[in-house]
Amino acid sequence: MTGDDSDGSDDPVPDLPDSPAEAASAAPEPSRRDAESDGEPPVHAVGIGPGNTEFLTRRAGRLLREADVVVGFETVVEFVADETDAELITCGYRDEPAALGRFAARVADGARGVAVLMGDPNHSGYQFLGKVEAAVDAPVRVVPGISSVQMAASRARTPLEDSVFETLHVRGDLSSALARLREAVGDRHLIVIPRPYDWMPEDVAADLVDAGADRTREAIVCERLTHPDERITRTDLGTLADGAGGDGPDDTAFSDLSVLVVRA
Repeated sequence: MTGDDSDGSDDPVPDLPDSPAEAASAAPEPSRRDAESDGEPPVHAVGIGPGNTEFLTRRAGRLLREADVVVGFETVVEFVADETDAELITCGYRDEPAALGRFAARVADGARGVAVLMGDPNHSGYQFLGKVEAAVDAPVRVVPGISSVQMAASRARTPLEDSVFETLHVRGDLSSALARLREAVGDRHLIVIPRPYDWMPEDVAADLVDAGADRTREAIVCERLTHPDERITRTDLGTLADGAGGDGPDDTAFSDLSVLVVRA
């Protein structure tokens, strides 16, 4: 593992889109043949799985081993730091532009770049994906990973084809997602990624109950899936709803790495 000793102050800071998730999903990826004809090596946006490296795909592992530079949120990069000898560029929300500018500069110099995202980039990852695409002057290819959604569906035995999935782990208005959950509850299984800490499992349950959902409907909260301290809480919507309220870590019984499943 190679550390990053430079502060990157000479690297340009990219202009990131106001709606990066919309930018990332505006068009499909070009075909591999078209991308190869351009002769420009891609940057890979890699899903690293739920945090346990046993669930890192073989392709993700190979790309990490071959990478020259890896960028991602610090809490994501730390899970795969021992899987690569690449230079690691970590960031938080405040220093994303600067970190992505350093990453883009390395890619422009010919480095093989990998952006890492928790789980599967297609689940809550499009905001960071859109920022990576805006920062680098290279095609970006998504490499899916094992997501906590898949793990939760397995633990709760809820087939994905019989489920409605919503992620609340995004910035901004959640009214459309919440409306879809209210409409589907009781008819289909619900799989929900909460938003720390204003829309945690208790708050989602309260919203469903307020909309008329049966308080006795089975609810399962899966925390830190695949980690040594994984915890599964089996309860019902009413019990969960009674704990709603607040917007901090002390106002919820669950961690920020939670998935809520409401069985049909």
